[in-house]
Amino acid sequence: MGGREIDHLVLAVRELETAALTYQRLGFKLTPQAQHPFGTGNRLAQLQGNFIEILSVTEPDWVSESGEEKFSFGAYNRNFLARREGISMVSLQSTDWLRDRIDFEMAGLSLHAPFAFTRMAVQPDGTEVEMGFDLTFAFDPSTPNVVFFTCCHRHSLNHFYKVDYQAHPNGAERISAVFIESTDVAGTERRLSALGVNRTLFEIVSGQRDAFTGFAMDVSDLSVTRQILLDSGLDLDNAPDAVTIGPDSTFGVTVKFREEVGA
Repeated sequence: MGGREIDHLVLAVRELETAALTYQRLGFKLTPQAQHPFGTGNRLAQLQGNFIEILSVTEPDWVSESGEEKFSFGAYNRNFLARREGISMVSLQSTDWLRDRIDFEMAGLSLHAPFAFTRMAVQPDGTEVEMGFDLTFAFDPSTPNVVFFTCCHRHSLNHFYKVDYQAHPNGAERISAVFIESTDVAGTERRLSALGVNRTLFEIVSGQRDAFTGFAMDVSDLSVTRQILLDSGLDLDNAPDAVTIGPDSTFGVTVKFREEVGA
């Protein structure tokens, strides 16, 4: 099934290093901390074609406020964290941010002004490379806590994705699904259709709130993953075909580890 693929998940946490230590206990290898010019900092779990962005407000004085047309990434995540930790946004892959804007406007989605930034990234050998990103935020005012955006990388992906950062002890390979709780399942389905996503990547359940509640992770060898998670000492659901952890121990998200079909 075609459609837009997942670029990354924004996992908003109040204490970046505390969350990083937990995800390392779960067998993820994380990149060094990077700093955004608008007040947030992150560490990444790079996977095969997508990634988890563990993000916190690290420089609150740098955060600007949103305006009528201007979207403030820092302010949105600061306000999200005032309520709870968890997945604050889902990013979809893009090769042309201008095309994204046209597609979303034609689909009737609400857009803010174009959003672009650069940051430095530490390579495995210790050198730094400048990374550039063009983001297109597509809003639905009725679900302000379920935010999607596309991320167009203005740099070679060879400078971003590094084999040294993608070799996770737990065998993590890729994000294979995002879980959404919705008060209006049919409306959420329509929104995903307007975004043009690969529908197989999203699992929706009816509930009392609108939120991203977790994600599924494909792993290369579930028996290896299972042992690492058992050794972590955190509470988990150890089923024959998957191991599930969270949401309390994983900063507001449920994480399901499962072996890739056909692996």
